Amino acid sequence: MKKWFWLVLLIFVALGVVGVKTFFVKTPASVIDTIKVDDSLPIVPNPAKTDDTLRVSADRLFSHIQKLDFERYSDGERSRTRNYITNELKKNGWKPQLQRFSEGVNVFAQRQGTNKAAGAILVAAHYDTVMRSPGADDNGSGVSVALELARIFASHPTPRTLQLAFFDKEEAGLLGSRAFVAKSGKLQGLEGAIVMDMVGYACYTEGCQKYPAALPVTPPNKLGNFLVVIGDTEHLPLLNAFSHPVDTDTYLPSVLPLPIPMKGLLAPDTLRSDHAPFWYQGIGAVLVTDTANLRTPHYHQPSDKPASIDRKFFTGAAQIIVNTTQDLLENTTSLNTSDIQQF
Repeated sequence: MKKWFWLVLLIFVALGVVGVKTFFVKTPASVIDTIKVDDSLPIVPNPAKTDDTLRVSADRLFSHIQKLDFERYSDGERSRTRNYITNELKKNGWKPQLQRFSEGVNVFAQRQGTNKAAGAILVAAHYDTVMRSPGADDNGSGVSVALELARIFASHPTPRTLQLAFFDKEEAGLLGSRAFVAKSGKLQGLEGAIVMDMVGYACYTEGCQKYPAALPVTPPNKLGNFLVVIGDTEHLPLLNAFSHPVDTDTYLPSVLPLPIPMKGLLAPDTLRSDHAPFWYQGIGAVLVTDTANLRTPHYHQPSDKPASIDRKFFTGAAQIIVNTTQDLLENTTSLNTSDIQQF
């Protein structure tokens, strides 16, 4: 990586100005119920894959967005959302489990890999919203991509195990993900996590993309048509997986990777989504986002509706996540920076 970028990044981090989501006051760690989750989807042998087998469906993505077009704040609304998620998982052969904790309920499922020693990759998204917002982008977009991943990889064997998690109560202070990592058994064999939080909004007018005021760098353009992937420097191979060459026959937005040192200690704004609890358990995790309120005017608003989702950008973002997930599931090399450096 170029020296000037590292200089910019260090200044940027020292100032603590990376903004992704509104800050929520953290509450004491949740106590998760003891629920044994040992069901996993058997692998169905699959012929050699073709490009089409791993191609996302824009129609399916938007169908999920439209069916989740309601506020997901109250207990009843979140229960309705869980029913939708679990039913969609079951349609594709998964065996979802509910993981209850003191403030809510997570949904978890896994498809066993062909090599148990290779570990697992977790793909996750929170399904709750703030009050009075239907949350099409925040975070119906992330939930929809996770459900599309469930469809695509249900019968697609890979060495690593694929795990899916739908976290509750992110908007109340990352409560679902904090409860998840508190269950140490869920972290055994977990090689890395991809957390999606708002991946469906793009803007194409000059100046529509905002940047933290103290960012000492001139953006390449003033449009908001790229994904940001935030990862910790202890797991750079996980972050770098999003930079690998992918399909050229499909529109894919550009990706801006942001490596964050010291687990975000000097940049607390980078800890405001469900990837953060994994960092503090020593698990590599990345946050994939459209930059939230730095781009969309619908953030936490009643206007965060399906009509605000950019179909082309959203479909491309989903394809990037599928491509990267495939790469991580099939490549069993270490995702720890120290292991790569030693090699």
